[in-house]
Amino acid sequence: MPHLYLVDGSGYIFRAYHRLPPLTNVHGEPVGAVYGYTTMLWKLADEVHKADGPTHMAVILDKSSKTFRNDLYDQYKAQRPPPPEDLVPQFPMIRDATRAFSLPCIEEEGWEADDLIASYAKAALAQGWEVTIVSSDKDLMQLIEPGLDLYDTMNNRRLSDEHVVEKFGVPPKLLGDVLALMGDSVDNVPGVPGVGPKTAAKLIHEHGSLEAVLAAAPEMKKGKLRDNLIEHAPMARLSRELVTLACDVPLPDPLDSLELQGIPDAPLRAFLEHHGFRSLLNKLSAVADAPVAEAAAPVAAQDDPPCDHDGYETVVTEDALERWMIAARHQGWVAIDTETTGLDAMTADLVGVSLALHPNLACYVPIAHGGSDMFAEKPLQLDRALVIAQLKALLEDASVLKIGHNLKYDMIMLQRAGITLAPYDDTIVMSFDLDAGLHGHGMDELAATHLAHSCIAYKDVVGTGKKQLGFAEIDLKAATRYAAEDADVTLRLWRRLKPRLAYEGATRVYEMVDRALVRVIADMEIAGVKVDAARLAQLSEEFSGRIAALETEIHGLVGTKFTIGSPKQLGDILFEQLKIKGGRKGKSGVYSTDVNELERIAADKDSPGAAIAAKVLDWRQLSKLKSTYTDALQAQINPVTGRVHTSYSLTGAQTGRLSSTDPNLQNIPIRTEVGRQIRDAFVAEPGNVILAADYSQIELRLAAHIAEVPQLREAFERGDDIHSMTANELFGEVNRDTRGRAKTINFAILYGISRWGLAGRLDVTADEAQAMIDRYFERFPGINRYIAETTESVRERGFTTTLFGRKTHFPRIRSKVQHERQGAERAAINAPIQGTSADIIKRAMARMGPALLDAGLPNVRMLMQVHDELVFELPEGDVEAARPVIERVMATAAEPAVRLSVPLGVEIGVGKSWGAAH
Repeated sequence: MPHLYLVDGSGYIFRAYHRLPPLTNVHGEPVGAVYGYTTMLWKLADEVHKADGPTHMAVILDKSSKTFRNDLYDQYKAQRPPPPEDLVPQFPMIRDATRAFSLPCIEEEGWEADDLIASYAKAALAQGWEVTIVSSDKDLMQLIEPGLDLYDTMNNRRLSDEHVVEKFGVPPKLLGDVLALMGDSVDNVPGVPGVGPKTAAKLIHEHGSLEAVLAAAPEMKKGKLRDNLIEHAPMARLSRELVTLACDVPLPDPLDSLELQGIPDAPLRAFLEHHGFRSLLNKLSAVADAPVAEAAAPVAAQDDPPCDHDGYETVVTEDALERWMIAARHQGWVAIDTETTGLDAMTADLVGVSLALHPNLACYVPIAHGGSDMFAEKPLQLDRALVIAQLKALLEDASVLKIGHNLKYDMIMLQRAGITLAPYDDTIVMSFDLDAGLHGHGMDELAATHLAHSCIAYKDVVGTGKKQLGFAEIDLKAATRYAAEDADVTLRLWRRLKPRLAYEGATRVYEMVDRALVRVIADMEIAGVKVDAARLAQLSEEFSGRIAALETEIHGLVGTKFTIGSPKQLGDILFEQLKIKGGRKGKSGVYSTDVNELERIAADKDSPGAAIAAKVLDWRQLSKLKSTYTDALQAQINPVTGRVHTSYSLTGAQTGRLSSTDPNLQNIPIRTEVGRQIRDAFVAEPGNVILAADYSQIELRLAAHIAEVPQLREAFERGDDIHSMTANELFGEVNRDTRGRAKTINFAILYGISRWGLAGRLDVTADEAQAMIDRYFERFPGINRYIAETTESVRERGFTTTLFGRKTHFPRIRSKVQHERQGAERAAINAPIQGTSADIIKRAMARMGPALLDAGLPNVRMLMQVHDELVFELPEGDVEAARPVIERVMATAAEPAVRLSVPLGVEIGVGKSWGAAH
């Protein structure tokens, strides 16, 4: 007997969109919903073919927003917001995806997808076919009858009339009456005020139908319900029409044309290659036949089974734990993940550890479940000391590779428990070294991208809001499903990413630069840095006074008080009240007052808003520094260590630079007095000093090497003042003013700065700034050539590379949106230089510890890395011995992998505080 599957495509699209984080394809187009939709449709095709082999299938979509229901009621769906802006361009691609599977994609002007589904369903039933509607939409539940069910793929269940009775209290044939009474706020179906699902079901159950309820209303007990039923009877009848599905729409494609023909290789392969969906291409064939984006890994598709959450083991006996330890040693590698009480690795407590050896061969070892109340009932679990001892023997075993995702966090947690984990692989770093710029590198996004798998959401395990539980309070079955999945997914990602490293040329940067840094930055985070809380409190008070003074000055210039922190109020003053030209509004209708816009206004000295914009910039910076540093740092002092422990990320900056949060050390101003005051609060312990070692003009030196600029190379070889040389080249004389301008231009050019940005920094007009840029390129044609060649290369290949082979992808460089394309071009110009600089300082960091130990300096601790600077704390007596070691390691960090044509200069300062060390 023919079996027709009708897929509610609109429901699939929005589920896919909200299920995955934003993704872009190799062309810079948003494709998160496209990717999710494709994987969901493929999974459906596989599942239903294996289960009951449908003979016919079609995807039904909404064609337009206006249907016959809008003629019945002009407010129907009037409150629905428009689809998200980044989803709109994906609709045509989703239709392409459907057709790539050789499935009919059916839509009809003037009809909703539900009406088409109802019409096809009734036509198929009339011919004796079976019908399954792939949806869990309540409106479609009206159609359930013998021979027709709904398939809820989200919860992997079939919905029959029993489900409708259980959920709504009535069988499917009366569901429309219930829906008419209760209304629908999403579709703006009015219903009857005060009548919810339970009341509606009770009324229909008692009286038999909507019309019977309305007829009986005058005889009901006096009250609000009776009055509403009488008053709103016409709207109830209208609502009944609105929720009734049209079952007689002429079928755009005849039923026989919906016959399944299988998934043809060619169109689907072309679609997947066009978008660069690697994992789906590997799924399509055992071996990827053609390169995707730049190249796909030459490994057989690892057809891992779906995650079997119920098959994961909860380890609560010594024998079971020993069995897992022996198996991991025998295999030689194991994926690991920790579960804790919080996100801060320096304050959280360990709750349990999960391990994985093969796909679906994973376990969870709980050690602290049952809540924090000493009287709370605790589940059966192993003693913490026993588990830690067993894990220590395994995780410190040099013959077993440990695999983690964002392993730095787990390293710190385990280090605090006395375990030094080594050797290791980190899949978040692998992903970054392979695909920086293409997508994010969190586990959920990588699981969706590479495994076509949707991970269990943390909130679905612990809840949200006031009902949220701590992970230690979760029952062990739910905890095991969630925790073991993390280890299982990590292992699956490693199996896919590891082979790609060599094939795609990323082994060099992974092995020679990034992998070693995981341990280094974990140790730096554990070390932390001491801050002077009293000095910070004093600075906060001083900043408050200066902020208040700036507010008074700004209000005086404007002539009225307003909220300076409100973009809308500031935009209205600048562009409506002062009539400044060039204002641009965003999607919300509010004028942009971002830093670029304010710099543009401040640079135009003839503008009536120049002084206001300049002071608002000062106000913003001071306010941010106060909230981010002088206020926040006091609260961030660890009560146990008495120090502040920032969190570094190896994947936070696209070019490969480290980024830091809580606090963000990278955003403290380098050359301002305010920045120096904040750095003065970073101090050494008694008897120790702070040593700051800074690469001198490293990006200019690398530009001289990469762009082959002879004037700069020779100047660095001679040890000349590079900014004075540039001033002489550009302005014909060297004085304090021209040297300062040359210094700004030297660095700004490498960041692809705009004429407006340079004008703001130099306090000149945009035309004058452009003339300086033009003159710079005339004097240093190698820089101009490098910019042109880099831009052209990225347009062709889609990525840049550093001297160490680090790739940074720029998919938006082909964007049709001008500001996106120009932004990508500016970033691409700087990426090889800044990325190489990042690679060099990372190599220095990795070599620093062993070099200091070899020199007999175990008490010299590296505390911070900020841009081109490394900050150490060390005993005063070790300074003279440590200085040459640190300078040598940093100066030779590129070697022997890369031989630079210019020397790397290192400037070292020492003081009682970070500020004093400059």
